[in-house]
Amino acid sequence: MNLFADAIRWIMDPAHWTGANGIPNRVAEHLGYTALTVVIAALIAVSLGLYIGHTGRFRGLVVGVTGALRALPTLGLLVYLAVLFGGGISFALVPTIIVLVVLAIPPLLAGAYSGVESVDGRTVDAARSMGMTEWQILWKVEVPLALPLILGGIRSAVLQVVATATVAAYISLGGLGRYIIDALPLRNYTEVLVGALLVTILALVLDGILVVCQRLTVPAGVRAIRKSPEQRSTTKSARTVSASA
Repeated sequence: MNLFADAIRWIMDPAHWTGANGIPNRVAEHLGYTALTVVIAALIAVSLGLYIGHTGRFRGLVVGVTGALRALPTLGLLVYLAVLFGGGISFALVPTIIVLVVLAIPPLLAGAYSGVESVDGRTVDAARSMGMTEWQILWKVEVPLALPLILGGIRSAVLQVVATATVAAYISLGGLGRYIIDALPLRNYTEVLVGALLVTILALVLDGILVVCQRLTVPAGVRAIRKSPEQRSTTKSARTVSASA
């Protein structure tokens, strides 16, 4: 309990909110790694996932590959790539982003293709019978309906990357992992706990934002279908009373 109280006092100390090692700077670095990783991974995985979900091709292969990617040891891969790239600290960002992109691809890919696959086939057939092209069906029908699941994949990827981006400090980069990596050799467990708490808080804040975004993207028609019979009955009665008044 004293360690936790010490960590809170450390965070609240104004001296730790300025400078290169200050909390705002470390949070900004951590968010920078996360944003760059998710954008690169989304360009690869979401595009591929939409193609797989729409056409149904290569699904088995991709599921197997993404399963293998999940099993890769993050820290071991990071050290291997850091040695492979060499070039000192100035090139440390490249292997870090590669490792985090590999980590982010599976949930993004799964969210994209499962979202498109979940769209009712009758809806797609109706759009096709109206003369819509495959491209129009994808972007005007499937993607809007699949958006909540796609955002679910993004949410999962962001949380995994935020938690894992602490390894960037292992090869002399910044981020919240600096508090953990720098403090461990000194047995400064208060600062280690500070790093863990800040990563947890950042993950919870980002998760809350993405949960709200995910709920807002559910189409109104789908929300109506998901309502329980009691809710639909109450809504219908309220509309009847309103109309009679």
